[in-house]
Amino acid sequence: MRRWLAHLKLSRIIVGLLVLGMVLFALFGGDYGAQHLFGMNRQVDNERARISALRHEVDSLARVLHALKTDAATQEKVARELYGMIRPGEILYQVVPRDTSR
Repeated sequence: MRRWLAHLKLSRIIVGLLVLGMVLFALFGGDYGAQHLFGMNRQVDNERARISALRHEVDSLARVLHALKTDAATQEKVARELYGMIRPGEILYQVVPRDTSR
């Protein structure tokens, strides 16, 4: 009887270790373990943050485009800054740096 109990106890330990090994393999083993899942969740969070930033940028650019199409003050500002345009009667002073290559 004692031998049978010792055998039963050993069997339970072996089965427990096998179950523990299977659980550990299910969590950390293979290509799709828990670490891979956590990494994928981190990547999804990063991509969502990038999408949010890009949406914000698109919204800002859409507002600028709308202002360029419809707002006369914005159009004038761009024409003055980019193309050096002036109003009739204004004088444009242009500061040219001295040639320092000599």
